[in-house]
Amino acid sequence: MKVLLVEDELSLGEYIKKGLTEAGFIVEHQTTGLDGYHALMTEDFNVVVMDVMLPDVSGFELVRNYRAAGKHTPVLFLTAKDDLRDRIKGIEIGGDDYLTKPFAFAELLVRIKSLLRRANQAAYKSTVIQIADLKMDIAKRTVHRGEEAIKLTAKEFALLQFMLEREGEVLPRSVIASQVWDINFDSDTNVIDVAIRRLRIKIDDDYPIKLIQTVRGMGYRLEVMDSSQDLTYSIDSQ
Repeated sequence: MKVLLVEDELSLGEYIKKGLTEAGFIVEHQTTGLDGYHALMTEDFNVVVMDVMLPDVSGFELVRNYRAAGKHTPVLFLTAKDDLRDRIKGIEIGGDDYLTKPFAFAELLVRIKSLLRRANQAAYKSTVIQIADLKMDIAKRTVHRGEEAIKLTAKEFALLQFMLEREGEVLPRSVIASQVWDINFDSDTNVIDVAIRRLRIKIDDDYPIKLIQTVRGMGYRLEVMDSSQDLTYSIDSQ
């Protein structure tokens, strides 16, 4: 399980990171709001521990923008202010829990595990993702366009799931490489372009509604294309 910790107090941040690491979590610690937000928008996490009073931007503002972007990762706010209005505000803007400093690490750990259980239960109830006539059942590991079953390799399935879960987002090659292949993107390789092309052959080429778009100079996006959009798929055009 991967945790994003956004906390500007270095000693507290290192204390939390050490405790969570010993509890079996992978922890990324950011000390500014902007660095935390960049991590939120470019990486996948299972839970976020967000300080409210950051030096550059409020944790509330970061989470408000994060939720507005359609992101659903559970967020636990940390704050030194034990104010009912702040707690209500944190929940209203999209926070899932709220812990006031100082706190016992054992309580933080229990709350994180509770958020993860709730998130896993919600994910289990909804294992089907659909856009247009493309349907993926994550639990059954099946993909269909209309009534036709489409056979994908394990990596193609992971790539399609990644894109479906981020429908409408522009996904840079570097993000796809790190999240699907778990590698750093090398600009001299076309492995991502080749993988996208193979996926298009299976889910797009024989169907009138095209789903995978190339955003030149930026990456790829999965959403239903309208008639005004560029339908050029050639890898050579990147």
